[in-house]
This record gives sequence, C-alpha cells and structure tokens, in this order.
Amino acid sequence: MTYVPLTPLDLGLAALLLLLTGGLSLAFRLGLERTILISAVRMCVQLGVVALVLKLVFESGSMLATAAFALMMLLATAYEVVSRQERRFQGPVSHLMGGAAPFMAGLVASIFAVSAIIGAEPWWSPRYLLPILGMIVGNALAGVTLVLDTITSAASRERAAIEGRLALGATRMDALQDVLRRGLKTGLTPILSAMAVAGLVSLPGMMTGQILAGADPVDAMTYQVMIMFLIAGATGIAVVLAGLVAVALLTDDRHRLRLDRLAPVKPNKQQS
Repeated sequence: MTYVPLTPLDLGLAALLLLLTGGLSLAFRLGLERTILISAVRMCVQLGVVALVLKLVFESGSMLATAAFALMMLLATAYEVVSRQERRFQGPVSHLMGGAAPFMAGLVASIFAVSAIIGAEPWWSPRYLLPILGMIVGNALAGVTLVLDTITSAASRERAAIEGRLALGATRMDALQDVLRRGLKTGLTPILSAMAVAGLVSLPGMMTGQILAGADPVDAMTYQVMIMFLIAGATGIAVVLAGLVAVALLTDDRHRLRLDRLAPVKPNKQQS
C-alpha cells in the first residue's frame, strides 16, 4: 500500500459532514452555525500555517528553528490552559504554571523518546521531536486544565469547610487533600479513558495516520503504544505538579486560604 495524497476536492467532500452538522444546528436552533464555521476556518488556517512552518523547520534541520517552534508551543499552551479555566490565578503566575507544567513534562518525555527509544540523530531532530512533543503536550494540557479548574472551583465552593480544618490546626496540605485528590483524579481521567478504549472503540490518531500512509499495522501499533505510554506518564507528572502548585498558591506560609489570589469570575462564565 502506498500513500494516497488528498486533493482540495477530497477535503471539500469531507467538509460535507461538517455542513450537515451546521444544518442540524439550524434545525434544532442551537445557534452554533457561526461557531462551527469559525472553528473550521480557524482549524484550516492554523494547520496550514503550521504545516508550512514545519516544512521549513524540517528542511533546515536547525536546532535554533526547532527551539523557536517549541517556544511557540509553550506560549500557546500557557494561553490555552488559562483561557479554559473558570477560576484562574491572578497575574502572570497563572500563565507560567499553566504552560510550564505540561510543556516541561512533555519536553522531558519527548527528548527521552527521541534519544533513548527511537535513537534519532541528532536528538533534537525536528522531524521526530516536534510531532511527539505536540501530541504529548496537547494531552497534558487537557489534564492540567482539568486539575486546575477542579481545584480552584472546589476550593471556592468548599471555602467554609477548608477554613474550618485550618482553624482546627490542619496544615494546608491536610485541609486541601480531598480537593487535591479529586483534582488529580479528574485530570488523569481523559488519558486513562483513552488508554482503556484504544483498539476496542477507537484507533488512535497516530496509528490511523501511519496505516493510511502505508505502514504495517503492527508497526503502527508499536509506535502508538509507545506514544500512549509517554502521554500517560507526562500527563501524570504535569497534573501532579500543577495540582501541588495550585494548593501552594491557594494558601500561604501561615496556612491560610487565599482565594483573593484568584481572578474574579467573568459574567459570561457565571451564566454558562
């Protein structure tokens, strides 16, 4: 089997299903037609730009170009984590924590995969490092978003109970241990669910892409298993780091709850 390139006509045929979704939105008066259109156009533009940039980075093979692209991913990760939270920390610390936890965990896992498992030369080869980094960071981002949102929302909702424990002499970790545990479980749920249904309910993206490109299904499976292991490990590290930092920021050295460090909820968030 050989790789079959897609033409603009092929993409247009695939878009018919998206038009069907827009029609269903109109039929049920969901009001999502504009959102569907904007999301589709945005996706095409973003992927097109990224594909062109990656082509240049791959052709150059430059470590500097690879680092610059990775930095762009870090900035985008920080923005996405913060924008998805109902309650976020005030100031730059929110972006720093939201971006650093998934990106650093993903970077460590990606470098380990490229250098120790795949054995690419050099270890920063953009053709290997950047795609793997993107897959890992994307999944870790979702986990970090969930753990931060769960912890900050639960701390706000259960303020009286937490302050009661602190008043009775509990440390901040003891007072917030239930909230932290709940947040960690929530953050890890998506990747654990994805691992549980992989192969039975769904064929993961990397395996599907390799099969469509002509790779042997067994070879594609081994790469997918490696990626899932890396994603799960990096997500676990990122979720725990973000959860511990969130607990530390929600309290101070005198073991007081500091909800004043959270930004006010926007009106549209409250309504939704």
